Amino acid sequence: MTTNKHALNVTRSEDFAQWYQAVIAEADMAEESGVRGCMVIRPWGYGIWERMQRLLDDAIKATGHENCYFPLFIPLSYFEKEAEHVEGFAKEMAVVTHHRLKAEGGKLVVDPEAKLEEPLVVRPTSETVIGAAFSRWVQSWRDLPVLINQWANVVRWEMRTRMFLRTAEFLWQEGHTAHATEAEAREETLRMLEVYRRFAEEAVAMPVIAGEKPENERFPGAVATYSIEAMMQDGKALQAGTSHFLGTTFSQAQNIRYQNAEGQLELAQTTSWGVSTRMIGGLIMTHGDDDGLRVPPRLAPWQVVIVPMLRDTEEDAAVLDYCRDLVSELQGRTAMGEPVRALLDARPAKAANKRWAWIKKGAPVIVEVGPRDMAGGNVSAIRRDRLYQDNGKLASTIQPRAEFAGGVAALLEEIQTGLFAEAKARLDANVKRGVADFAELESFFAESVKFPGWVEVEWAKPSGAELDAVDQRLKALKLTLRNVPEDAAPASGACIFTGQPAVERVLVGRSY
Repeated sequence: MTTNKHALNVTRSEDFAQWYQAVIAEADMAEESGVRGCMVIRPWGYGIWERMQRLLDDAIKATGHENCYFPLFIPLSYFEKEAEHVEGFAKEMAVVTHHRLKAEGGKLVVDPEAKLEEPLVVRPTSETVIGAAFSRWVQSWRDLPVLINQWANVVRWEMRTRMFLRTAEFLWQEGHTAHATEAEAREETLRMLEVYRRFAEEAVAMPVIAGEKPENERFPGAVATYSIEAMMQDGKALQAGTSHFLGTTFSQAQNIRYQNAEGQLELAQTTSWGVSTRMIGGLIMTHGDDDGLRVPPRLAPWQVVIVPMLRDTEEDAAVLDYCRDLVSELQGRTAMGEPVRALLDARPAKAANKRWAWIKKGAPVIVEVGPRDMAGGNVSAIRRDRLYQDNGKLASTIQPRAEFAGGVAALLEEIQTGLFAEAKARLDANVKRGVADFAELESFFAESVKFPGWVEVEWAKPSGAELDAVDQRLKALKLTLRNVPEDAAPASGACIFTGQPAVERVLVGRSY
């Protein structure tokens, strides 16, 4: 097979981190903003986020939740009511202490007389402020459950940032609920974990392993934290979404009490759960290749992009009309439950440049139309998921226009399922089982291939100092405990960390 000359100047195998940055730049996803750790999300990147929002918002509302909005600024005293929570976020909090500037010596400086009576924290997450609202809203068992969600931005002052994966400011949704019983709250926690699993696999085409996080990986203040873990092409784990059973931790701190049917006061049981723009980073590292991004059709802002091949001749107007008719025909068809999203790229640029720009952006199907195609009633289609022929040339398929339009729904569905199948095969092939002891675990990550994947090991579920010791041993190898898979086989041996009888199995890997 001929070696392809790829669109990016760095490949995944050469330098995965640099490749990731190259995809973001070349696909016009995002750029630096001038503020450390903050990014400008460009239209193609934000269009993908809008698609994620729409599909996930529909799924959240289908489970009975309503959208609302809470303030960006949270009084510091709200955090101080829950010690573990404030400790977990203290190092990441951005704090507003003054409300005015003044001119002094030709510069703007903080006015010392404008100090706030109480510092305000820029929202890192909203459990505290929403808990305060719940304490006002919930008086009786008849007020429960409370099921809300908000789409918002949050700020966590990260020291080491990477676009989409770990930024000081990012976009997300955060759901918060209150329930009368522990059973109802735990059921809610797992219900939303399943919503996230289905969204990741059916929309992002990104296979995940759902399960409970170990005690040391819990959200600050949570009784139990669950996650969906996705494997990136470099073998690292990405925590793509979390769902937390908070029990009465925040109810106690924020005084969320209700009168039960017998007239007695009880603390409400609460949950929270969220997915962020980190999911876009997961999409890039799951589906990208050495020519750029590949966007699953369900998430592509434009599923089919029409590129006219114009030559500054009288035929150009007819070619454009032919393309416009094709766009209208495609938009009148349905794929995966929605109208096909088709775009005519009529910008005054060379067709080859536009074609490669859309290849790097990862549009699922790119259609080129020139005078010869128009004369024959044809189109020339490129599938982004199967870009090359065996000889290294672009795999462009010429077919009758009516045939292409009639088969576009099936084509997009095939691309969607194909991307998932490719990623699922990679995940399944790179989870190693049967590791008998810690020495074998250490050897696997030290000696295996460049992108080693994960190991599933026997786990005794230690806690306290014993768990801290395990955590330190793993950190020395740059490893972390990911989660206890829901569908893992029953424990059948000794814990590789403590030697005690195992009670479950846990995933170990390097992570983002």
